[in-house]
Amino acid sequence: MKRICVIGHHAPSSGDFSLNDLAGGAGRMDVLCRCVSSALFLSHGIRRDVEVYLILLGPPRPPVTLRFSGEEIRSLNPDERSTASLIRKALSLPRGDVFRESTPGLAVRRGGLAELLADHPFAVLHENGTDLRKAGSLPENVLLSDHLNFTADEEEIVSGCPAFSVGPLSLHANAAISLLLNEHDRRSAGWT
Repeated sequence: MKRICVIGHHAPSSGDFSLNDLAGGAGRMDVLCRCVSSALFLSHGIRRDVEVYLILLGPPRPPVTLRFSGEEIRSLNPDERSTASLIRKALSLPRGDVFRESTPGLAVRRGGLAELLADHPFAVLHENGTDLRKAGSLPENVLLSDHLNFTADEEEIVSGCPAFSVGPLSLHANAAISLLLNEHDRRSAGWT
């Protein structure tokens, strides 16, 4: 199972946001929805071996973690609005320390980066990391930030995690996810 985690620094931690303003009033929820699509969708299917975690740090009660399971997901479409609608539904549930499913394949819990790193080891995608194409083995679990850089506190939390890069320039998070998964695809097909 590959795990991809994206931190949404301003994404609301409640379902009280408009589906008509995902880029503004919803704290760049559009970025997170594109990341979910890039991680899970193939041209004619779903990547069943991928889980996507979104850590939402916006008001009113952060942090909140959402988990999309490619193996179990249903009712997910590739457009941002329908993905945001599923997120909004998940955020309307009461949450505790364990994941609670809102729809098949989408679950929510309270907690953020520290809790997720306690569950699974992660590498960081960062332009200053080891080039994926030159890496001996690829990371199965990766963490990246939305349109903002990691905060100083987040940098400290991930300081012990290995860092990998998809290229020398800073890319949109969803593009970096596509390149990472493409490298996994190339290697599993013997295209190294």
